[in-house]
Amino acid sequence: MWLRDELLKSIWHAFTALDVDQRGKVSKSQLKVLSHSLCTVMNIPHDPVALEEHFKDDNKGPVSNQGYMPYLNRFILDKVQEEFDVLEFNKMCWTLCYKKNICAQHLLISDDDAFKVWCIFNFLSEDIYPLVIVTEEIEYFLRKLMEAMGSGWSEEKFADYKLQLNTKKNCLTAWELIELVGRRYFSKGMNQQTLSMGITEVFQELILDVLKQGYMMKKGHKRKNWTERWFVLRPNALSYYVCEDLLEKKGDIIVDRTCCVESLPDKEGKKCLFIIKCTDKSFEISASDKKKKQEWLQAIQTCIQLLRLGLSSPHREARLRRRELRQKQQAEEDDLAERMKQLQVANENKQRQLEGMKKKIEEAAAKAGMEEHRRKQIQLDLQDRYRLDLEREKLVRQQMEEQVAQKSCELEQYLQRVRELEEMHHRLEEALEDERQAKQDEEAMRKLQARLLEEEAAKRAELEQIHLQQQRALSQTEAEKQELVAKQLAKERDLQAAMLQLESLERERHGALEQYEVRKLERAANKTKTWKDKVAKHEGLVRLIQPGDKGPQRITNWGPASFTDAELELRKKSWQESKNQGAQAQ
Repeated sequence: MWLRDELLKSIWHAFTALDVDQRGKVSKSQLKVLSHSLCTVMNIPHDPVALEEHFKDDNKGPVSNQGYMPYLNRFILDKVQEEFDVLEFNKMCWTLCYKKNICAQHLLISDDDAFKVWCIFNFLSEDIYPLVIVTEEIEYFLRKLMEAMGSGWSEEKFADYKLQLNTKKNCLTAWELIELVGRRYFSKGMNQQTLSMGITEVFQELILDVLKQGYMMKKGHKRKNWTERWFVLRPNALSYYVCEDLLEKKGDIIVDRTCCVESLPDKEGKKCLFIIKCTDKSFEISASDKKKKQEWLQAIQTCIQLLRLGLSSPHREARLRRRELRQKQQAEEDDLAERMKQLQVANENKQRQLEGMKKKIEEAAAKAGMEEHRRKQIQLDLQDRYRLDLEREKLVRQQMEEQVAQKSCELEQYLQRVRELEEMHHRLEEALEDERQAKQDEEAMRKLQARLLEEEAAKRAELEQIHLQQQRALSQTEAEKQELVAKQLAKERDLQAAMLQLESLERERHGALEQYEVRKLERAANKTKTWKDKVAKHEGLVRLIQPGDKGPQRITNWGPASFTDAELELRKKSWQESKNQGAQAQ
């Protein structure tokens, strides 16, 4: 059974195509047609009243995608009980949406190839609406396509395209992917047939789960003869056909977790033999060469291993792993952004601490200035005092010498204090040097911020240009919308005229039928009257009068006469045959 998410992607395309006004809503009449088509291709009994009953409390007009989704899940998807033709389902959704979104004249691929690219897009796109395919999945698909066409992969060319894509939105819609493949941007020099074969091979591998296919010889179970068949390996079965057009299927080899595949020695003139052992049967197969044999053995063994591990097809598993890897990378990027924010907060805290230290250094410098001023004042006072003392000590030298000795000691202490003050001055100069370095770092940071602001202004100008382009595109779309509305009104007027003409023809037909019935009854009455006259003439008038029976008289359709019971039954039978012949003649 197909996953519901993959079915919803195709239905989303069909729903979006019905949204002509691009308002995100579709009329109930269109949803009825869409629901009936979905039920038909998915083999589900359709209930025409269910939609009206589901939306009976909502009479506001068109229905949005969110409003239609509960009805879709309850009355359609929940009722899917058996396998159905998924290709027919996808083609129905494709038919509703592709003419509105692509122009086949500008593409170098057929509509069938465009449909296959559309299916591949639904398989590889993200489970987020509106549907888009990211750059990694685009590269994965293009690599597969180039490998299928036998062409080399150009990293430089894709890097240039990826750079162009990153400047826009870093993803593509289904119609942009079809245009990318249809314009042959990566397949220049390839003819249309090679490109079509490459798209078909990738479609079979990703969508139809064809893991491997090719011609091999198979030994029969009854006649034991060897017949060449076209084998197609899928995750749970190895099917074989008459030829590679897949029109006449000869059988299936069911692959489950109990199966095993083994190599066989050459025998009966056959080489490169191997056997597939199932629960009830074993199948002997001969490959064309040893390389093909090894490839088939490895592919079948891989299918068995996946079934034993309870995994789905390898391409779906690979898609899930790629998505998980992208989610992990996104989480790491988010974590890195959070760490950058934390570092920025820490940097701001450091800046505040530096500002606090700067204030403290300024306060210390102010205190040092006050101390130096006080020291100088003290020195001036001491000089004045020394001068007075010298004048005084000229009179008393001895006392002065004692005082000089005492002052010498004080001078030594003072010099020690001066040296301490000089060391403090050096430390203050170093602190000021650190402050100047911090200012230089702050200036560099300010220049970096200015450059970032200039880049942001340039990006804003570019975004404004893109906005203007979008405005012009919207105006052009509005003009096209008005033209489509005018065409629709003209078609509605033509339809009303046709309906009136049809009603007139219907009334004329009823009148002609009534006249025909009247004429038919008149002809029947005339023929019956003529026939009765003839019978009366031949049976009543011309007939010779004979003695009648002694029994009671019988009243017949030809007048009163005497008949026996046997004669009466014969005449009834002949009359009935004449009546039937007359009716057939009419």
